Amino acid sequence: MNQPSGSTVLPSFSTLNLPTALVEALAQQQIVSPTAVQSAVIPDALEGRNILGRARTGSGKTLAFGLPVLARLAGGTSRRGRPRALIILPTRELATQVRTVIEPLAASLGLRAVAVYGGVPINHQIRDLQRPADVLIATPGRLGDLLDRKVLTLDAIELTVLDEADHLCDLGFYKPVDALLGKTPRESQRLLLSATLDGDVDRLVQRHLPRHSRHELDDLQGKSPTMEHHVLVATPEARAEALVALMEANPRSIVFTRTRRGASRIARQLTAKGVESVDLHGDLDQRRRERNLAKFTRGDADVIVATDVAARGIHVDGIELVVHYDAPAEHKAYLHRSGRTARAGQKGTVVTMTTPEGVKSVVALQRKAGVEARHHDARTAPSPMTTDALSGAGVEAPAERPTRSNRSSGSNPSGSNGQRGNNRNRNRNRRRRPAVAAAR
Repeated sequence: MNQPSGSTVLPSFSTLNLPTALVEALAQQQIVSPTAVQSAVIPDALEGRNILGRARTGSGKTLAFGLPVLARLAGGTSRRGRPRALIILPTRELATQVRTVIEPLAASLGLRAVAVYGGVPINHQIRDLQRPADVLIATPGRLGDLLDRKVLTLDAIELTVLDEADHLCDLGFYKPVDALLGKTPRESQRLLLSATLDGDVDRLVQRHLPRHSRHELDDLQGKSPTMEHHVLVATPEARAEALVALMEANPRSIVFTRTRRGASRIARQLTAKGVESVDLHGDLDQRRRERNLAKFTRGDADVIVATDVAARGIHVDGIELVVHYDAPAEHKAYLHRSGRTARAGQKGTVVTMTTPEGVKSVVALQRKAGVEARHHDARTAPSPMTTDALSGAGVEAPAERPTRSNRSSGSNPSGSNGQRGNNRNRNRNRRRRPAVAAAR
């Protein structure tokens, strides 16, 4: 989540009217220049406006909302069970990683941040809340449990953040989030950040942020100038071997699978081949998930194999390669998985693996996502299969074949093509009539 320093275009954090202690704490982490989303959002948020923001995954949204939250709370005090800021997000992994970013910055201002989420004993979190917490970072389910137990209330909330609101809605949390926002003071400030702003996200906006400053810093299309996309085609029998070759050449990679069982199996297979790997999916308890993610973050594991449920919860610097071992079902998932690399302006590569029979559907998926990819046959791909070698090899995606409707839509203005199509249909109908009569 760290931002690259030394930009000559963007201002420094010291120009954004943030508390000096906060700017110094950022500088200690070599974070001195804001990203585009931070430069846009922070000034409006510091003025107390509601914020509606859409930006690419990896653009620095955590600090875009985290810094205004901390700046607003600076100098104040919170009471036990009555936090003053609330950050709601969709997954445990995201909650722990946002806490990792926010905690040291909050400490620089004498503030305390606490994260609550499922998968760990609730009594541990109840004990954490016996001391005043200024910032509460929470998943909807666990927050609802704590409210039901009357461990805390939301009536002192001054600022609420919905992080990755589209993912919250995709997971079915629209109603819980709507209810949680209804428990915060109506006049309190609200920030909503999301990759998309349609559907249930728009409903949340209409209900809880009717007046806001809107910042759309890019759309969901995947044409990142620092991200390259490739398709690696292999037979079903050769896919596992091709993945091993890819991982041997590119440590610090994330592999996405469709199933939890597949994630565990591939992690074991890669480790057996000498590529230290860990898995991350919903069948693991929270302690195991945190341990595996920490092992990868420290560099003790070269590869993490994850399911879609973890796609948005993995925020680790220096990921050079994302592999879709199983292509996702829809283009939004493709972009969110891919967003684990090329973060904050860094270079990254995305490889989608498929069989010869699956190429057509992968091409359609990537076109819907707005990306262009080079195609490689695993039998003739560069060896070693580094991202640099892939960048200079392969061929363009196969051209889309025109469908019958496309051909009809491209007919000449006289309509003669359409007339020929009508004649063919009539001829087919004449040939079918005897069969229909016989069937009767």
